[in-house]
Amino acid sequence: MPAKIIDGRPIAKRIQSEIASAVADFQAQSGAAPGLGVVLVGDDSASAMYVRMKRRACERAGLQSQARILPSSATQTEVEDAVRGYNADRGIHGILVQLPMSAHIDEEAVLNEISLAKDVDGIHPMNIGRLGMRGREPTFTPATPTGVMRLIEETGESIEGVQALVIGRSNIVGLPLALMLANANATVTICHSRTRDLPGTVRRADIVVAAVGQPEYVKGDWLKPGAIVIDVGSNSLPDPASEKGYRYVGDVEFESARAVAGYISKVPGGVGPMTITMLLSNTLKAARRSISG
Repeated sequence: MPAKIIDGRPIAKRIQSEIASAVADFQAQSGAAPGLGVVLVGDDSASAMYVRMKRRACERAGLQSQARILPSSATQTEVEDAVRGYNADRGIHGILVQLPMSAHIDEEAVLNEISLAKDVDGIHPMNIGRLGMRGREPTFTPATPTGVMRLIEETGESIEGVQALVIGRSNIVGLPLALMLANANATVTICHSRTRDLPGTVRRADIVVAAVGQPEYVKGDWLKPGAIVIDVGSNSLPDPASEKGYRYVGDVEFESARAVAGYISKVPGGVGPMTITMLLSNTLKAARRSISG
């Protein structure tokens, strides 16, 4: 039996509707909508597209959004000043620094400037550190891993005690997601480019999250029958049959995986909508904290 499709779009739409209702309540109570401030450096088209998508999502949910778009020649001081400006702005409750930035910018120094109370993308080193320590609670968890966790929960299957595998160890997705799965009491393995016998390791996993950045890398015959497969990848491949001349695929070979898995997320339309939704949720959370003291 083919896997059940995990479609992030209706899930995100439902959650965003709940967020919009909560935003209206917040605005009635405080007199202003929650605000998200974005810092974008350079002219990377993909980053600019993501910023536009996030701004539109904010508008649909009733949040305010601002963007400080700096040229690729911006200095370290100019980028950090943009973040500090948002820190001081009482109308901005969440700050998102769009990564990657220009090569000459020290990204860690910029991220360190984000106020913990406004780190709605959950990537400040302090928040990541708290995520990795037992008994500590981060102010916010990273948007994409949080979205992945929500998609897994939507299957109704238990995470506790199962074998979970994360392919990829990036600071943005792989590592924080592994920590979140461990905190949910899964037994977690992290794989990467130097992992020996990756297919054999994948076959033992009840949950597989692919975040390796290589198109259709994970094959269906690698999977344990009935596994939950969450595909974080978004890769463009030439496709003359497409109107755009290309199509998006994930890090998992969808058709072969669908024949084996129990659940599998869509690409596009799986994790992507959930990332934006979790960002909105964290911004609302930050706004509520700002008036509760």
